[in-house]
Amino acid sequence: MMNPIYLDNNATTRIAPEVLEAMFPYLANVYGNPSSQHLFGEPVKRRIGEARSAVAALLGASPTELVFTSGATESNHTAIMGALAMRPGRREIVTMSVEHPSVLRLFRRLGETGYRVTFLPVHSDGAPDMDVLQETVTEETALVSMMWANNETGVVFPVTEAVGVAKNKGALFHTDAVQAIGKIPVNLSENPADLLSVSGHKLHAPKGIGVLFVRKGLTLPPLLFGHQERGRRGGTENVPGIVGLGKACELAALGMADDMERVRGLRDRLEQGILRAVPTARVNGGRHGRVPNTANLCFGTMDAEAILSRLNRLGIAVSAGSACSSGGTEPSHVLTAMGLSREEALASIRFSLSRYTTIEEISKVLEVLPGIMEELTAMDLVRG
Repeated sequence: MMNPIYLDNNATTRIAPEVLEAMFPYLANVYGNPSSQHLFGEPVKRRIGEARSAVAALLGASPTELVFTSGATESNHTAIMGALAMRPGRREIVTMSVEHPSVLRLFRRLGETGYRVTFLPVHSDGAPDMDVLQETVTEETALVSMMWANNETGVVFPVTEAVGVAKNKGALFHTDAVQAIGKIPVNLSENPADLLSVSGHKLHAPKGIGVLFVRKGLTLPPLLFGHQERGRRGGTENVPGIVGLGKACELAALGMADDMERVRGLRDRLEQGILRAVPTARVNGGRHGRVPNTANLCFGTMDAEAILSRLNRLGIAVSAGSACSSGGTEPSHVLTAMGLSREEALASIRFSLSRYTTIEEISKVLEVLPGIMEELTAMDLVRG
């Protein structure tokens, strides 16, 4: 096995060394409860405030608009359930058919409890049909929820336009921005979304920490009751996680433009190399704007699991779709919504890079992949 190559950063990222360094004191000697009014608690409370300001700066938000959570799933669920509670007379929800499972599964459950949930289609390039969105949102719509960037294809959605559609009908707007934060600019002082979800472990912070942005003026009912987070999310704060997320956001704000331009070049090099080496391959979502780190390719009708297995033996980690929905042989709901057949969806692989990806790693993937394809093609011929 070669030195391991990690190209599954949309599933999770390594913790940045600077983030670990910032977290360490709060895992060791600085252990006070931030709610305690004494010399152990007060510096911790102050450090949480500094981290909150760092996250707010990256998002273009006010620190008071941020609620720390355990991660994106909690943020998504708090936003969705809170939005419905804030629009009690409305029973319609509009979302996209390609949302993350943490959103889709909740909406399906809400559909079973009396809400009318509409899952809107996307075009073959993965982009939403905005004409259909315009036609679907009505004065009965409580919430429109649209992800900022797709976790499987990297396709960036027209969130600002969608917010306008929702606001025109008096609906609240939520966006799962997990795959956008730290990769492309997100400025909530310019985009009027009501609610936005963030996950720390997607931008080189630890797992188990997230953020929910709640627009000033909205009174968000909590899922977890307690005095913490201005009464919006109970429970003693995950101090090391919050400090780590704050540092990760500082790093993203400082280096995003340069890092992502370099990553985009590596992503494009990878795609172009695969397309040259594998004539049957094509890029899923490649005709629409994408976050710079994500490439999703269909390898004809080749079994993606067989390709993944052989790459894994060589120490190369990629995925066939969302980490939260993997583990079976069902095709990606994102790719089938884009019009891919079951066979094509099951022949697709996601490569997701990070600021730590190197040109040597991309070159190694391009070196070994043609041999894997030749081997699998020969096996198909033998079986035939």
